[in-house]
Amino acid sequence: MNWRMLGVFLVLTVFLLSGCMYPKEKLKQNQIPYKDQIQAVQTAVDEFRKDNGGILPIKTKEAETPIYQKYLIDFKKITPKYLAEPPGNAYESGGVFQYVLVDVETNPTVKIFDLRIAETIREIKLRIKANDYPPYKETLAKNIYSLDFKQLGYKKPPVAVSPYTNQNLSFVVTGNAEVYVDYRPDLYQAIKKSEVELKPGEDIRSILVKDSMFVPAYSLPYTLDEKTKEPIFLEE
Repeated sequence: MNWRMLGVFLVLTVFLLSGCMYPKEKLKQNQIPYKDQIQAVQTAVDEFRKDNGGILPIKTKEAETPIYQKYLIDFKKITPKYLAEPPGNAYESGGVFQYVLVDVETNPTVKIFDLRIAETIREIKLRIKANDYPPYKETLAKNIYSLDFKQLGYKKPPVAVSPYTNQNLSFVVTGNAEVYVDYRPDLYQAIKKSEVELKPGEDIRSILVKDSMFVPAYSLPYTLDEKTKEPIFLEE
C-alpha cells in the first residue's frame, strides 16, 4: 500500500470512529425520516413565505449546483419564529437528513435527502484521488462509467440504499471524476407504476419525487429510451 492510500485510510478511520461517539438512542432518532417533522417545516416555510412577499428561507448556492441539492432550507431564517428548532433528524441538529425545497417557482415543497450518501461519495473520491485516476470498468453512456472498485481497495463495491425501494444502488463516475448514485433501478420501477406521460428527451427524475419525502440527490439526469421505454442517462 502506498503512502497516499495509507493517508486516505487514516482519514476515513478517524471519520468513522467519530460517528461511533454518538449515543445509540440519539443516532437512531436522527436517522428516521418523520413525516410530521417534514410537515412542520413545510408549515414554517409557507408562513415565512407569506410574511416576506414570496421570499423563500433558503441558502444561497452557486447556479451550477445540482437541482435537488440547490435549494437548501436555511433554518436560521425560520427559527424560532416559525419553528421552535430544526427537526432532530436535520443536519443542523446532528441528524443525517438535509432539508430542501423543490418546485420553488410554482409550489415550494419540502423534501429531504440522506447525507450519508455524500459520505460514501467523499470516500470514493478520496480513493480515486489516491489512485491518481478513476479506474473505469465499462462505458454506460457518453462520459459516464462504472468503476472497478477492487482497484480502489474495496473488497466489495460500495452502495447507496435507495430511499424509494430500499434496494442497493450502485455508484457511477463521469470523465471528470465526479461520482453519482445510479437511480436507474428505482426509475425503472417508478415508470411501470407511473400514470404520468413521459417523453424521451426530458428529465424524468420528477416521478421519483412526486409521491415521496425524498429527492434523488447526487444523481445525474435521466430520460426515457424511445424504443425500450426504460430509463437511460440523459446525454447533453
